[in-house]
Amino acid sequence: MITLRMARPADAPAIARLHVQVWRSTYQGLATPAAYAALDEPRRLAQWQEKLQQPGTAQVLLAESADQLVGFCLADAPSHPQFGEHAEIKSLFVSDKHQRQGIGRRLLGAAAREMLRVGYRSIALGVVEGNDSAMRFYLALGGTPAGNYTDPGPLWRSSNMIYVWPDIHQLPAVK
Repeated sequence: MITLRMARPADAPAIARLHVQVWRSTYQGLATPAAYAALDEPRRLAQWQEKLQQPGTAQVLLAESADQLVGFCLADAPSHPQFGEHAEIKSLFVSDKHQRQGIGRRLLGAAAREMLRVGYRSIALGVVEGNDSAMRFYLALGGTPAGNYTDPGPLWRSSNMIYVWPDIHQLPAVK
């Protein structure tokens, strides 16, 4: 059974560990070797500790199975001008062995509902070009391609495709 809940500061180590595992599996061959090596667990832990202790609109939802973290989603205010007034899904990761079980869909829907609660009416996200499985996933959930941008990132400049849901209620998981 999968349960969803909001993250707490104490969850940072588990989120960092899962983030590194899934990120490396997903971006091997897409990210530069330097970024691949540098985005390790200590770096991610510091990022997640900071994120989970900052006040603001950020919503971090966790998916757990038998008290083990199997996925997470981070939604917040937009970070790039290309997202306009849409809330941004900044991260959506599900462990490799738990993918294709509806967890990503549930996390995305819960994050969208949280962003609706804090005043957003639409959401968007960026997908690294070459991450074809994510692109298929977002298209299947009704995301509309809405342009491209380059994420300068601290370690890796990636080309990204933007997907938008102009009305949060368009997401099947929100209905």
